[in-house]
Amino acid sequence: MDPINAPMTTKTTGITAGFLDALAEAAGAEEALRLIDGCRLRIAPGSIFSIQQNVTTGRDAAGQVLLRRFYSSEAGTFPVNGAKRKTRTPWTERLFMQGRVFVGEGEQVLARNFDDFDQMRAYGLRSVVNVPMLQGTVCYATFNVFGTRERWLPEELFGIRLLALAAARWVPAVPGLAYSFEETPCL
Repeated sequence: MDPINAPMTTKTTGITAGFLDALAEAAGAEEALRLIDGCRLRIAPGSIFSIQQNVTTGRDAAGQVLLRRFYSSEAGTFPVNGAKRKTRTPWTERLFMQGRVFVGEGEQVLARNFDDFDQMRAYGLRSVVNVPMLQGTVCYATFNVFGTRERWLPEELFGIRLLALAAARWVPAVPGLAYSFEETPCL
């Protein structure tokens, strides 16, 4: 199927001109991200959503990124401002070095890529879409949707990626953002 001419489906019709107009009129990031979150629920029911801001600076050790939760649909369990360090893995390589979307399907993939998978498992999460939010070649944040289903539908992936683009204007890059990884391949 030609993705450019593919018909809109019920999974992507939540992203309408009305939604985009409401988003453009949002008073701030909190309101805008709530609108995006509501649309995410229509596109990918049974999912949770977060945005992780890259807060790594030149003072942090090379070969890792420091992430801080900027938004969370489940703030009680996954609180805003919660932080974690990620070392070089296929996940960090794909998002932070290549600037490409990471799609993980199945518990084994999540367990291999997320050290907090046991917490995710308690919520029945079995798949993820991580979309890098980029300024040039620098990944300043990740837009993350975790699902309870084992596999994503193509229209869900498309809708999630569109929502990440819509969210980009509401997530600032941290001043002094800097990270580096060695040029040797990760294991």
